[in-house]
Amino acid sequence: QVQLVESGGGLVQAGGSLRLSCAASGLTISRYNAAWFRQAPGKERDFVAAISWSGGSTYYSDSVKGHFTISRDNAKNIVYLQLNSLKFEDTAVYYCAAGDGFPLLKGVEYAYWGQGTQVTVSS
Repeated sequence: QVQLVESGGGLVQAGGSLRLSCAASGLTISRYNAAWFRQAPGKERDFVAAISWSGGSTYYSDSVKGHFTISRDNAKNIVYLQLNSLKFEDTAVYYCAAGDGFPLLKGVEYAYWGQGTQVTVSS
């Protein structure tokens, strides 16, 4: 059974940092490109960042470029998202996804999804 499990979310003050993790089981994530999406209340799920299977290439949405960093540790089967300089508008449920192709900016293009982790930024 393929599972992607996100962790690391929580409540943080504006300007703070969090590191999200996405642990894969039943799936060798090194064979896939991976990404993070987020969904704020009442809004659609939006692309945040993507990383190629090797980790050699990354791609970010304009809204997070320069303050979020995506990375991966294929030996541990984990993908990370470092969130720095958090703003109130970064509040959302964050989801990781794995799929073919890079970068894939639409959620429907990803085959595997996690259940999400909540990030809440207080102003």
